[in-house]
Amino acid sequence: MQLPASELILNQDQSIYHLNLLPQDMADIVITVGDPDRVSMVSAYFDNIEVVKQKREFLTHTGTYKSKRITVISSGIGTDNIDIVLNELDALANIDFKTRTVKEHLKSLHIIRIGTSGAVQADIPLGSLLISEKAIGLDALLHFYESEAMVDIEFSNAFIAHMKWDKHMSHPYTIDASAKLLSIFNNDQFIKGVTLTNVGFYGPQARTLRLKPSLELFHQKLKNFTFQGKRITNLEMETSGIYGLSKLLGHQAISVNCILANRATSEFSQQPNEVVNKAIKITLDLIANSL
Repeated sequence: MQLPASELILNQDQSIYHLNLLPQDMADIVITVGDPDRVSMVSAYFDNIEVVKQKREFLTHTGTYKSKRITVISSGIGTDNIDIVLNELDALANIDFKTRTVKEHLKSLHIIRIGTSGAVQADIPLGSLLISEKAIGLDALLHFYESEAMVDIEFSNAFIAHMKWDKHMSHPYTIDASAKLLSIFNNDQFIKGVTLTNVGFYGPQARTLRLKPSLELFHQKLKNFTFQGKRITNLEMETSGIYGLSKLLGHQAISVNCILANRATSEFSQQPNEVVNKAIKITLDLIANSL
């Protein structure tokens, strides 16, 4: 079936609407970062850069690192942006722009998020690198897709019961990381944990400036939650969307979290760029050696 112009939106040069990319601009290995300034932190390690394109907050560099072709793209903040980025990356890989039809043979991308995050457990030190084995989404994005088969319902229900989750808020969902990528990132340079993806930075994460959040004892409840031997380790704003849409679209995804804050101890890293650069270099070497 041919996709209409209102669904598959292309620019005049036939690039995908928001990302401004042509299919040949993208590699099969994609690193996502929230901040456009962090794109150049990744591509600074590349042996060469062949593509530099930007539209809005979406900056893309494609190049090679130790013979591996890699795309790094800024997603902006939040799962609303992830909805755009993941769907358009998939379109670049799996839709023929000339015929406006889905390709017969679908490609599976490797999607690796490198992002910043705050720990909720006091024993997770600043500067740690944490791999999200699971992500609990508070964002509702996945509920707009036929996704029930992808969700860990038992884990989600345990979280809802423990938190006494307000029924007027979005219904939390839990998604697993790619088993393939978890095995590649399974080494002593990473902590493993369960990541909570929030819909905002202030009230949704129980931060107080001039507005009082409605969440009562939020961090205490998070800290005390355990299920199937797992606890919630950190907070951020994209992982559940990346995991959920990747599973639905047949891609492999993993999230590398740079722990810059600890909400339990009220600390923030004094060397954030060093932590991020460490995560970038380790990730690039794992890609070069294992993908």
